[in-house]
Amino acid sequence: MQETTNLQKTMSIQACTERVQKIVAVSYPCAKAYVHSFGCQLNVSDGEKIKGLLQSMGFSLTETHEDADVIVFNTCAVRESAEDRVYGMLGVMKKYKETHPRTILILSGCMGSEPKTLEKVRAHYSFIDILMGTASIGELPRLLATYYDTKKFVYDMDSTAMPSEQMQQVRNSGFKASVPIMYGCNNFCTYCIVPYVRGRERSRQPEVILREVQHLIQDGYKEIMLLGQNVNSYGKDLEQPISFAELLRKINAMEGEFVIRFMSSHPKDATPELLDTILSCEKVGQHLHLPVQCGSDAILSAMNRRYTVEQYLNIVDYLRERRPDFSLTSDLIVGFPNESEADFQGTLDLIQRVQYDNLYTFIYSKRSGTKAANMPDATSDAEKRQRMERLLTLQREIATKNYRRFLGRTMRVLVEGDSKRGDGWLFGKSNEAIIVEFMGNRSLIGTFVSVQITESKNWAVSGRLLDDERKEAVQK
Repeated sequence: MQETTNLQKTMSIQACTERVQKIVAVSYPCAKAYVHSFGCQLNVSDGEKIKGLLQSMGFSLTETHEDADVIVFNTCAVRESAEDRVYGMLGVMKKYKETHPRTILILSGCMGSEPKTLEKVRAHYSFIDILMGTASIGELPRLLATYYDTKKFVYDMDSTAMPSEQMQQVRNSGFKASVPIMYGCNNFCTYCIVPYVRGRERSRQPEVILREVQHLIQDGYKEIMLLGQNVNSYGKDLEQPISFAELLRKINAMEGEFVIRFMSSHPKDATPELLDTILSCEKVGQHLHLPVQCGSDAILSAMNRRYTVEQYLNIVDYLRERRPDFSLTSDLIVGFPNESEADFQGTLDLIQRVQYDNLYTFIYSKRSGTKAANMPDATSDAEKRQRMERLLTLQREIATKNYRRFLGRTMRVLVEGDSKRGDGWLFGKSNEAIIVEFMGNRSLIGTFVSVQITESKNWAVSGRLLDDERKEAVQK
């Protein structure tokens, strides 16, 4: 859907950028901008682009909204609870705007692509100045220029355009970088709003992606996270199709020390070619996050997932036959409308069969605008919570046993930061996406180290830094 107001369409984006630069320089000396991104890593990546655009228009970035001249809430709409949190924050911002009327408040992201958001803003949140959809990020200079010139509410709710490849990006990390390879989704799972707020699948050109990744590697980035709602279907819509597996192989062939990760994958597109590529490419993380959502064919059909439990397990078996301890994680929804005890038992059986290293679990909550929201549901909330507890208990038992397989091993770890265990403890992720804790010097953050595992838990392992890395850190 595309809906716009009286934007400065006669001016180019560059002209609008220059227009805002002049306004900021004259009326807002030392102008600052605050960007808060909610939700998934795609949203975080969008937020990095918003920051880059704001910097190009003369704003410096701040970590708090209290001293910002422009405030951006980059929103998530996957669950209504996420929207409720945003509206709660907006309630607080109403009072803030009363005392800071010159501050420009922008609502962007997935909520910005929903027609109902426009209605709510007009009816109850008139203090919002700009509303911007998921594919409208590149229009931000035009939106700001229009607002500065008219002082009237302006919006662009497009969810279908391809973002400009010319946008600067302010990355939140100096060694981990997210790279969207496609936008939108064609799957239309009955519980999911994403295709409606992010549009249909649009793949970026492979040469553009490869160029971006090459620059990141040259700049010293150690983790490249490829993003898409369903990365497995990357390239199918291009004039010259290319598979996701082929893209992985091209990145894997680049020189440098880095790890390739990606999310999310859809089981229906997890081909043998892709699985073989993951197993054979030394720079691709030996881990697959493969959302199954449920262990019942009846519920999977009601979800419109387009695979069966047997087909899902065939993927698992293909990987485990070639690498028995291959690391698998997944998403699961408990309590989908009319999930029976037998359906839920199927989920428990699947968990027991697959032996996941980790699960991301959710109790189903109705999401207006999706087909599942209109399905009758006879299962009580109490029963759903009880099922969730049973599932979590089982997964804790499995993970406790699974993580023991790493005892005595030496794991390659990308060090990410300080551990919650206290002074001197660091943490990172292994090639298998396992959390690893160890004692070490903070100078190691952002580098690869080798850790010999001495202890396992049900969510992480810990060990000792090998001597060569310890000596290097001391010398630094």
